[in-house]
Amino acid sequence: QVSLQAYGGGLVQAGGFLRLSCEATGSIYTINLMGWYRQPPGKERELVASLTSGGSTTYADLVKGRFTISRGDSKGIWYLDMSSLKPEDTAVYYCQANVRVVTTLLLDYWGQGTELTVSS
Repeated sequence: QVSLQAYGGGLVQAGGFLRLSCEATGSIYTINLMGWYRQPPGKERELVASLTSGGSTTYADLVKGRFTISRGDSKGIWYLDMSSLKPEDTAVYYCQANVRVVTTLLLDYWGQGTELTVSS
């Protein structure tokens, strides 16, 4: 069993900063890819950022230069640092991971969302 939990959402003023955290627990051999998605009100879920175990990152165009995904010192923790926040960043944010649970098996897992509201 693998479980992901996102933390850190809240209310932030435009231009502010916030860090979201994700913690993965359970029977994990390795985490091959860590990611963050978000779902704005009334819209579909979209990729925000991803980080491979090798250190490669990807970012959505709307957050490039403002958001940073990084891995924590602990095995199953990663972060999304969000700077220069805009009202359009308001969304429920979800962490996601591609996890090796046995020698040859890779599975995707999703955490519960954490809500970010950016006021104007």
